[in-house]
Amino acid sequence: MSTLKVDQVSKLFRATSRGGGFTPALRKVSFELQPGEVISLIGESGSGKTTIGRVILRLVHPTSGTVTFEGTDIAKYSQRALRGYYRNVQGVFQDPFSSYNPIYRVDRVYDLLREVYFRHISDKDWGDKIEASLHAVTLNPGDVLGKYPHQLSGGQQQRLLIARALLLDVNVLVADEIISMLDASTRVDVLNLLVKLKRSGLAILFITHDLSLGNYVSDRTIILRHGAIVEMGATGKVFGNPQHDYTRMLLSAVPELHKKWQHTPLGPVAAAYGSAVAADVLESTPNGHAAPALAQVSMMDEMSHSEQVVKRDLRSRVGGARAATTSKSSVAVALEPPALHEFEPDHLVAEPE
Repeated sequence: MSTLKVDQVSKLFRATSRGGGFTPALRKVSFELQPGEVISLIGESGSGKTTIGRVILRLVHPTSGTVTFEGTDIAKYSQRALRGYYRNVQGVFQDPFSSYNPIYRVDRVYDLLREVYFRHISDKDWGDKIEASLHAVTLNPGDVLGKYPHQLSGGQQQRLLIARALLLDVNVLVADEIISMLDASTRVDVLNLLVKLKRSGLAILFITHDLSLGNYVSDRTIILRHGAIVEMGATGKVFGNPQHDYTRMLLSAVPELHKKWQHTPLGPVAAAYGSAVAADVLESTPNGHAAPALAQVSMMDEMSHSEQVVKRDLRSRVGGARAATTSKSSVAVALEPPALHEFEPDHLVAEPE
């Protein structure tokens, strides 16, 4: 049995624009996280990576679909059962500054944990437990304990939160860009710590936009675009033989130290406005200036793609923003993601949208 299963999870957020309506953050996302497995969730900003983490931690309720932990739907947990869930599933997010109250010392995040889960432990045992967790993330207790948040760097604050999650001996860790605020040397230490925890049976959802880090630490990789999975499978297969155009684009954007980086504008093929518009651009621009113009058209296409999907599907399925706001069941209608097909064993690729 899988430790955690995400099944057809979709999430619609109400748009803040004047026209109203809904914007899809997730579109029928499904995957399973096994004990002792690291899954890298990779995509650009706005692809829905953090939303998946927040749904798993029950900080956000999905519009449709389920998240099950050891066979139980987490949406059905009572308040008491939810405490037990958080003893097994914890998250560490990208911004550590929002996790501390600036008027309290950083030790308070540990005191709050002790009040709920470790009431009967002695002061000495509790101190030893904290010290062991801090050493695991390469922190000296004397340098950080008793300090206020403004007296610590962002990297120290982040490692304190990782140590806090380790205090519970969790089974699942949602790591959302947890090393983005760490320097290079500490980053390697934390990555090696995650590998060590994986070997001890911890399941990790490693959310990142850094492909090299995902390739280093994960067993499987999920590529997310516009809230939908476009490629998924064993990390070696996804990185070694990428099949989706979006995955190839992400890999091509990774700079290589031995090569001088040059910007290559996207061609007119990706333009949503069609080949006729691309042809008009070519005819209306003098020689030598067509490439920048086509790149601008392609960039406009990329920015408007999500909006096009929303308008198309809400118009056909929900009947527009007015219909969506009048019926709760209509809101729960999930937008269709691109269909996945098996390219090879343990390697799924989405059809082009």
